[in-house]
Order: sequence, then structure tokens, then C-alpha cells
Amino acid sequence: MSDALVTFFTAPKPFTDPHINIIQRNAIQSWKNLGDSVQIFLMGNDAGIAEAAKDLQVRHFPQVHCNEKGTPLISSMLQVARENSQSPYLCIINTDILVLPEMLAVLKSVSEQMGKFLLVGQRWDAAITELLPVDETLFSFLRKELERIGRLHPPMGSDYFLFPRACYTSIPDFAIGRAGWDNWMIYKARLEGWKVIDGSRAITIIHQDHDYSHFKDGKAHYHQPETKVNVKLAGGEHTIYTLHDAQRKIIEGKIKRIPVTWKRFWREAEIFPAAALKSPFLAKLSYYLFHPKKAYSYLRSKLIKRSGD
Repeated sequence: MSDALVTFFTAPKPFTDPHINIIQRNAIQSWKNLGDSVQIFLMGNDAGIAEAAKDLQVRHFPQVHCNEKGTPLISSMLQVARENSQSPYLCIINTDILVLPEMLAVLKSVSEQMGKFLLVGQRWDAAITELLPVDETLFSFLRKELERIGRLHPPMGSDYFLFPRACYTSIPDFAIGRAGWDNWMIYKARLEGWKVIDGSRAITIIHQDHDYSHFKDGKAHYHQPETKVNVKLAGGEHTIYTLHDAQRKIIEGKIKRIPVTWKRFWREAEIFPAAALKSPFLAKLSYYLFHPKKAYSYLRSKLIKRSGD
């Protein structure tokens, strides 16, 4: 029985593309180098996952529920993670993300101060095309590479979600690797009253650049049909929350309240029906009041559909 602090779980892409193979192995190796505090689960039955799990000596769970396109469902991934781990914290993470060790120190600090929370953060982007060191020099090498070629990504997407295992016990059947579900994770935390903590300034993660050739049409994940399904399952566009909706951030090791600006004030006013009143109807109404162009497009599409029936 593992006594790990946190279980990292992920659904890798097929390892058939040489570059995807490299960056996924790099990512998993960085998690392994965090030590015994981290347990790693690879999920899904795509080509090469079983072999990679064996090579890297991490656990593999092939029998994860998928949608009709064969994409693993996050609801099933969470269930597998809970049923097969005892760690008090879970972390769903993309398989192209390198993690540096400060994540564990931040997790321990936050867990001593809060019961339920969601820890998320911005990533750095870097073009990495070769296998990285697997020994203790890995993290020092990555810090040097980050200084040399790293680019800070805008705070619009999240690549890891770290939370107590008591959170997210119920989740829609989102398809992994498509847009929408990550925004819902932040929305759900605000809805439930869990503090959303932006760890960007305390936790370093690095996204390894890649293309979207693993999709048949080569288009990015947010242009895939499954993204529309994810947004629909989430409840609609009013559930699209980002790092800007975090209430706390970590500065110099301390959890601090994010200062109120006029932009934050109006955003909090917009999401008040969801975050405070917990009313999906009022949340959607508020969203369209604050976004009249979206309201116009929504009403227009409804009228067109009705006239075509």
C-alpha cells in the first residue's frame, strides 16, 4: 500500500509519434523524480501506454471508460484514481507537463491551512525535442533551460488540478484533452465554496511544445467537436472560468488574498449568482447581461433553429 502524499493521474496520447513519445516520457520522468511522495497512474489503452508504464515503472490502468470516439472520460479517471490510491490528494495533469519539486512544498503548506481547495497555476512553454536527464541533475537542467528558452503562457488554460480527494466526487463525463472541462473545474470549486489558489508564482511547471497532429484534422483541442460537448456538459459558456477567477495566490510562501481591482470587482459581480447564490439560471442570465454579444448570438441561433423546425 502506497503512503504517497499525492497521486498524479493522466491519460497519455499514443506514444507512436516520436516527438510525443519523447515529451510524455520526459513529463512522467519529472514526476518520478519528485520521489516517493508521488504515486503515478497512466490511464487508457492507446498505443504505447502499457510499454511506457512498464519502462518507467509506474502503474497502468487500461480499462477506463471512453466516449464514442475512444477518448477517456475524466469521470472514470477520477473513479479509478480514488479506487486504487490512498493518497489524501489527487492531481490530474496533462502528460506533456514537466513538474519541478516546489509543488510538493506548496501542497504541504496549503494543506496545513485549508481543508478543501483547488490549486492551479500558469505554465511556462518551452521547445524540447530530446529526452531529458533521468538522474538528480534533471531539475537543475530544467531551470537552466527555462531561463534560456522559457516563455510564460497566458493565464487562460490550466494543465494541472491539485485537490483533496474529498473534492470532485461527482463530475460530468468530460472528454480529456479537449477544452471546457478545465474551466469547469475552477467553476465547480467556486460553486462549492472551495478556495481557488493560483500557485503560478510558487510552482514551476513547463509545457513542452507540440503540434496537434494526433487529431485527424490537425486542429487544436478547442476546435474539436468534443469541446462543444464538454461545454454543453458543463452547463454552458457561463461555466468558463479561468485563473483570473482564483481568490488566493501564493507569494513568498504565504497564501494571500488577491487584491480587488475594478476588473475583478465586475467579474465577481458577474459570477455572484453562481458562486454565492448557486443558481444556474441566474448565473446564465448574469453571463448574458455582461456579454450582450453572446446573448445576441445565442438568441439568434435559437430563432434560426426554431424557424427551421
